[in-house]
Amino acid sequence: MNHTTHILRPVVRAALWCTLCLSGAAAWAQAAPAPTAPPAPNADVTSRLEALAREVAELKAKLAAPAPAPVNGPDVINGAPASATPDTVWSGYGEINYNRYKNNRANDQADLRRLVLGMNRRLDARTQLVTEIEYEHAVTSADDAGEVAIEQAYVERELHPLWSARVGLFLMPAGFLNESHEPTAYYGVERNFVETAIIPSTWREGGVQFLGNLDGGWRVQAGVSTGFNFAKWDSTSAEGAESPLGATHQELAQAKARNLALFGAVNWRGLPGVQLGASWFHGGASHAQAEAAGHRMAVTLWDVHGRYTPDAWDLQALFAQGTVSGTAAFNSLSLSSGPDWYPVPKRFSGGYVQAAYRLWQVDDYTFKPFVRWERFNTAQAYADLGPGLTQTAARAEIVRTLGINIDVGSHVVLKADGQVFQKDRTLHRFNLGLGWSF
Repeated sequence: MNHTTHILRPVVRAALWCTLCLSGAAAWAQAAPAPTAPPAPNADVTSRLEALAREVAELKAKLAAPAPAPVNGPDVINGAPASATPDTVWSGYGEINYNRYKNNRANDQADLRRLVLGMNRRLDARTQLVTEIEYEHAVTSADDAGEVAIEQAYVERELHPLWSARVGLFLMPAGFLNESHEPTAYYGVERNFVETAIIPSTWREGGVQFLGNLDGGWRVQAGVSTGFNFAKWDSTSAEGAESPLGATHQELAQAKARNLALFGAVNWRGLPGVQLGASWFHGGASHAQAEAAGHRMAVTLWDVHGRYTPDAWDLQALFAQGTVSGTAAFNSLSLSSGPDWYPVPKRFSGGYVQAAYRLWQVDDYTFKPFVRWERFNTAQAYADLGPGLTQTAARAEIVRTLGINIDVGSHVVLKADGQVFQKDRTLHRFNLGLGWSF
């Protein structure tokens, strides 16, 4: 641990018809002339009628006048005050990170890691549209590493007070992080390795999903979706070694869909401060493509997780495991004994335990130190290819993280942590981060 010390958002409707009527009445009252002495009996009736007509015309003009043009600002959406769009909710999050390496200084970097903007539109009392677009690494061009991606785009329909359905591109219900990955929702500058290398957050698929919020604190999710595509696997690239499923996800971008997947998740929050859950996914990943030479491959990924938040404590644990079938026949297509050969593993897994404590709170600042231990292996086992040909399983990496989250109100977080790597010590690093969500 001596390395660690070295390395530390509804918009409310503003005017209803009844309000307009009341406003008109108020305007008429203000425009009405002060009472005057009654005219003499011989007054000109015609002139009195003309004056009354002018007053009525002035009042009508005031009521028909358009509202003042809004000033551009944070409360203006598409040129209209936010309060005038009660069925639209804007959301988003972002993070800027700084990584300083102890033993590999050339890799030090500062990065606007991601900026995400979302728009939820309620189409009627039971239907809503959810969309979200993500920008990564500040600049997107042919010569830059940036990326623009649609993170969510689905329609959700209430079928019953307890049940709803989603159709479109949605985040998969797996672990803690994949559906709740805003920087204000997790500890540490970087997302944990288990929920990025094993569960490829942010993992999204196209399909149909049913959600039930049931009595007793149960939340159930299940559906049919697209899946992974191992024809994308590059046996000469280390990308697959970093995250086997991250290298083969499709994100509904002209996704191969000969093979579909089934998935499900259940979470229980029946006691205060307690969450227990699990998820499961299974689907084909070869899609009858020539690159797989007709060999059928399938991915299974599951996790179990738990969280307990008594008083000032926040305790979490998670374990995830993935398997790929049919890897022996697939790997034989690129058989090599060279050092730069990266075959598809048949099993990968990882888990972590984490403890955080709300140490100090003053005004709207909250200081929450945390510690996390995680162990993961992206190539835990390979299918047998015969003597001298089977790839040796990789060693598991163990990462210890010690840091602090400083919440500034409920929408901004400042972070600092140090990370120590047991296997690859060139990755020892100190991280700083700024995150926000709304």
